[in-house]
Amino acid sequence: MTTRTGQISVNTNDIFPIIKKWLYSEHDIFLRELISNACDAITKRAGLSRGQNIEIPNGKVLVEIDSPNKLIKIHDNGVGMTEAEVEKYIANLAFSGAEEFAKKMQDMGSDVQRDDIIGKFGLGFYSAFMVADKVEVDTLSMNEGSTPVKWTCQGETDYTFAEGQRKDVGTTISIHINEESQEFLQAYKTREVIYRYCDFMPYPIELFDVEAKKQEAEAEERNKKDAEEKGNEYVPQEPTVDQINDTDPIWKREPSTLKDEDYKNFYQKMFPMDGEPLFWIHLNVDHPFELQGILYFPKLNPHKPVQEHGIKLYCKQVFVSDNVKSIVPDFLSLLKGVIDSTDIPLNVSRSSLQGDPNIKKISNYVIKKVAEALKKLAKNDRARFEEIWPDISLFVKYGSTSDDKFDSALRDFIIFETDENKFMTFNEYQESVPEEFKEKLAGKILSYQKDQGDVSLIKSLADKGIRSVALDDIIDPHFTQHVEMKGKDEQKFKFSPIDEEIENLLQSETSEEEKTEVKTVFNEAFGIKEEDESKILDIEVVSFTEASSPAYFKLDHQMKRFEQMTRNMGGGMNFNAPSKKTLVVNPRNQLVQNALKLFKTDEKKELAKKICHHVQDLAQISGEGLESKDKDVFVKRSQELISELSTLAL
Repeated sequence: MTTRTGQISVNTNDIFPIIKKWLYSEHDIFLRELISNACDAITKRAGLSRGQNIEIPNGKVLVEIDSPNKLIKIHDNGVGMTEAEVEKYIANLAFSGAEEFAKKMQDMGSDVQRDDIIGKFGLGFYSAFMVADKVEVDTLSMNEGSTPVKWTCQGETDYTFAEGQRKDVGTTISIHINEESQEFLQAYKTREVIYRYCDFMPYPIELFDVEAKKQEAEAEERNKKDAEEKGNEYVPQEPTVDQINDTDPIWKREPSTLKDEDYKNFYQKMFPMDGEPLFWIHLNVDHPFELQGILYFPKLNPHKPVQEHGIKLYCKQVFVSDNVKSIVPDFLSLLKGVIDSTDIPLNVSRSSLQGDPNIKKISNYVIKKVAEALKKLAKNDRARFEEIWPDISLFVKYGSTSDDKFDSALRDFIIFETDENKFMTFNEYQESVPEEFKEKLAGKILSYQKDQGDVSLIKSLADKGIRSVALDDIIDPHFTQHVEMKGKDEQKFKFSPIDEEIENLLQSETSEEEKTEVKTVFNEAFGIKEEDESKILDIEVVSFTEASSPAYFKLDHQMKRFEQMTRNMGGGMNFNAPSKKTLVVNPRNQLVQNALKLFKTDEKKELAKKICHHVQDLAQISGEGLESKDKDVFVKRSQELISELSTLAL
């Protein structure tokens, strides 16, 4: 074959500088593009060979690093190309695509978003020029009678054809690494890049480090010589084969062939710093789009920020991105795992994906399968569902507030932990209400903030057979508001705080005389003037059929919920001003009655005031608890009160 040169007629002279600067944000992507092309060539050869009933070797990609010569070679035994095909697919097609790309860049100005253009002009092969001074393609077509051909380009619009050196069908791409990209000549760096992007490509990818193999060969020769000198039999060592990838990832396998251990091992490989996943969902659909994948429910810590990029996106086993915001809704990003779909382009453009009907279908399918899996678990294994609920409740409630279909599917299966450490759904809670309270609690869920509920009130309700559910301060402020605003099947529930509802359930008659007497004593003890509108503590008097608790605090729960929601959303508002509280005093309680009697005696009036403060402290401790700054005051007051009472008893 005679050497010949060629040139594409391209009006834009600065194509290659633009490619090097704008083609991809990360230059290491060139390995993904070229290895992916190699795998496609192997697949194409396999398909053509089956049609022609030709036996071919197993497909393989070899990445060769020759650091002394500043060279990386990518060998494949795929379909190969003739000279005409190289000119058509490498020169003409890619250069014309590059020209269109360059024109777009010029027309749209420097503010153009790379992702709006990349992937539309077939520039994958030319990613090599981001790291190369020169690229050579040495190829031999599988067509009978073909001769090897070599195509060379040095980053200009000129190229050269010459006789190639390939003996076997396939292609070798030689990349002469430029000065700025020498890091890729280090085996560990190239291995890391291949592992990231190509870990699950369908054909074996082997790494061959010329310098390392040279040292290995020299060591082998020394061992052989040493054995001969000692008169020992020499046993040659098998050469090291460094296959990087797993060609058969579990998401491509039939679920019936997999065990729990397979799923757990794969999770540990993908997310080595995590513990065991709670459970997982195997996705598999081939119509109206093709998608496989595995989504895992990790053990979440609600007090730590959720790690993004837990779901990795693949296209035909080629890693695309770990930014899936355009493909799955935000609440699914709490999950981890992989999604592999041929309907997702290698070069993910967020703006183009948002309008892609296939992407919307994929998103809806994933939401549906996740909801179905949770629903199935809740129905078939309630014990396991309850066991993992503390870890998945954040995800489920977030999803319910975010997506109508997800909400509709799972609303009836959302559970709450009660004061007796059992779990109930909305309907189960309603069924648990004693008959005598059903009318008053119709459509209501009695609730308290976890670890802050007034234990005396909770016990008083429990004694009547009325359960209370614990709410967290992370997602529940949003979720409860969502439930109250948006019912399901024309049924709405209201979350009623126990301190607001207990009067409706357990209150008994209180005379005006009792109310006046109690208010007088407590207002004087706290220095409260009724006419003072700026006061932050109100006294309310309510008698209860059960008199075990002397008092409790009633809070403005709408304001508290708003504060929690604003804080959780990262709002800039601060709520440092003290919130107004109401101390509800039970005049039937013995401690309160004793304070009233003592107050009527001048010499014991101060003791009565101390008892009033102690009643307030008990209400605070029983409810939200004492803040650090109030603990010393409580201890001092308690010591004084007990000392005085014990003195009187002597």
